[in-house]
Amino acid sequence: MVFEAFEVGTVPFNSDGWGPPDASDTSSTSVAAANLLPNVPFASFSRSEKLGRVADWTRALSNPSARPHTGSKSDPSAIFDFSAFAVDEGFGITNSGGNADEDAAFRLVDGKPPPRPKFGPKWRFNQYHNRNQLPQRRDEEVEAKKREAEKDRARRDRLYNNNRNNIHQQRREAAAFKSSVDIQPEWNMLEQIPFSTFSKLSFTVQEPEDLLLCGGLESYDRSYDRITPKAERRLERFKNRSFKVTTSDDLVIRRLAKEDKATVFATDAILAALMCAPRSVYSWDLVIQRVGNKLFFDKRDGSPLDLLSVHETSQEPLPEAKDDINSAHSLGVEAANINQNFAQQVLVRNGKRVTFDEPIPNVNEGEENASIAYRYRRWKLDDSMYLVARCELQSTVDLNNQRSFLTLNALNEFDPKYSGVDWRQKLETQRGAVLANELKNNGNKLAKWTAQALLANADMMKIGFVSRVHPRDHRNHVILSVLGYKPKDFAGQINLNTNNMWGIVKSIVDLCMKLSEGKYVLVKDPSKPQVRIYEVPADAFDNDYVEEPLPEDEQVQPPEENTDAGAETNGASSTNVAAEDKNSEAEA
Repeated sequence: MVFEAFEVGTVPFNSDGWGPPDASDTSSTSVAAANLLPNVPFASFSRSEKLGRVADWTRALSNPSARPHTGSKSDPSAIFDFSAFAVDEGFGITNSGGNADEDAAFRLVDGKPPPRPKFGPKWRFNQYHNRNQLPQRRDEEVEAKKREAEKDRARRDRLYNNNRNNIHQQRREAAAFKSSVDIQPEWNMLEQIPFSTFSKLSFTVQEPEDLLLCGGLESYDRSYDRITPKAERRLERFKNRSFKVTTSDDLVIRRLAKEDKATVFATDAILAALMCAPRSVYSWDLVIQRVGNKLFFDKRDGSPLDLLSVHETSQEPLPEAKDDINSAHSLGVEAANINQNFAQQVLVRNGKRVTFDEPIPNVNEGEENASIAYRYRRWKLDDSMYLVARCELQSTVDLNNQRSFLTLNALNEFDPKYSGVDWRQKLETQRGAVLANELKNNGNKLAKWTAQALLANADMMKIGFVSRVHPRDHRNHVILSVLGYKPKDFAGQINLNTNNMWGIVKSIVDLCMKLSEGKYVLVKDPSKPQVRIYEVPADAFDNDYVEEPLPEDEQVQPPEENTDAGAETNGASSTNVAAEDKNSEAEA
C-alpha cells in the first residue's frame, strides 16, 4: 500500500515578534496567501473587539420575501452569509470572484435574540397577518372538553337546586329508622297523609286570648351573654326538674274543659310537633282522644317527644347500636338533660322568683319545681271551635323598665367529626356558619323551639351552645356561648311560615273532628314523609296495657303507595285497604 505524503504548508517566520509578519514583508505575505483556504475570508481582530457568529443556523426562512435584499448573488437561505470573498486588505489579495466594491455589502449576523411578544404566543395577536405563513389553530378537543365541563356544571346546579327544594324530603339511606310505636294487628288504619299536602295549607288565626298564667319565673343572668369558647363555663347538674304532664292529665286543662272554654286542647310541644311535621325525619306519635265534642291531643309515656332529637336532619348516619353514646336514643337523652340543666344554670339564683296567678298544677307539696311558667292561651279556629294550649316560659328579664319573657334551650355538640364544624374554633369568629350548620343538621328541633316561642308569645329565645369536655365523655359538658333571637325574626330566617303552621293544625283538627268517639294514634312513618292515623282500643297506652312487640314478619305492614291515588290532594288512603290487611292477619 502506498501512502501519499502529507505536505505541511510553509509557515512564515516573523522575526520582529509574535503573530503573522507585517504586510511590508512581501515574501512572508506571499507565503501566508498560499496557506489560506479557498473562499474563506479573514478578518483581523483584537481582544477588545466583539465577535459575531460565523454561521447562523436559524436564518432559513419559509418566506424568502421577508429577508432583506443585500445585492448578493448567493443563496438567500444559505447558512453562511458571505457577500464577497476577500481577504483582509492588509494582505492586498482578493480572490477571483470578488472585487473591492463588494466589501461594503459584507455584514455580520446579529447575535441578539428575536423580540418576544408581551402577551402570549405571537400567532394569537397576528391572526389577521401572514395567514399563509402561520394560520390560527382551532383545537376541537379543547372545545369538546369545554362543552363537557358546561354539561357537568349544569348537572351539578340542577341537583343542587333539587336538593334545596326537597331539603325536608332528604333521607339517609344508610340508617334504618324504626317506628316510635309498635303497630298492633288489632289497630285499624283510617287515614294516610303525605307531607307534600302540608306545604300547600294556609290558615290565618286571630290574636289569641290569655286565660291564665301559672307558676313562677326567676331572672336571667346576663353574664352568660358574654361567654366565649375561651372563657367557657362548666355545665352544672340540678335536682329540681320541670314536671311536664300530658294534656288530659293537666288539672287546669280539665277545669277549662269542664267550663267549656274550648273544643280542642293541647300543649305547645304537641302543637309544635304538628306544625313542624314536614321537617321531621325520625318517627314520632301522638295520642288523640275524642270525648263528646272535645278533642284532646296527648303524648304517651316514653314518647319521643319527651326527648330532643340530635342530628335528625343531617345526611351523616349515626350509630345504630342503642347502647352507643352517639346513637340517636343516647343523644336524645343527653340533649334532654343538657336542656334542663342549662335552663336552670343561666338564672340568677338569689331565691327571688316572680309568681303569677296560680302555682304549677300537678305538683305535690314539698316538691321543688324548676323555674317555669304555664301560659294558657286560646285561639279561635272558626265560629264554633276554639283551641286552648298550655305554653311554657322559662325565665324573665327587665328591659327598659318592662318585663320580658324568655325561652331557654341548648344545642349540644357531641363530636365535631359528625357535624363538620368545630364550635371551639368557629363559634367566636363565624357564628353564622355554626348556626347555618345546625340548621342543616337539627332543622326540625330549631323549628319546634321557634314555634313554641311563638305560641307562648315570648319576647326573646335564648339558645345556648353546649359541648362535651371530650368527644367520648357524654356526662361532662361546658357552655361555650349563648345567643339571643327574637322569635318572629328567627322564624323568618329559617323559613318558618306561621300561616302554614296553623294550616297544618287546622287540617288535622278538622279531620279528627269527623271521627267518632274513641282513641286514635297519629304516627309519623319511619321511612316515608307521611303520617298515618290508627284507631286503637280504649285501654291502649294505659298503665295496665302492655304492648308486646311482634316479630317483623307478623307486624302489620303499611300498604304500598299507588301512583294514581298519590296524585290526590288529600293524600288519604281508603279504609278498605286497612280492613283487608286486618282480615289477612286474622286468617294467618
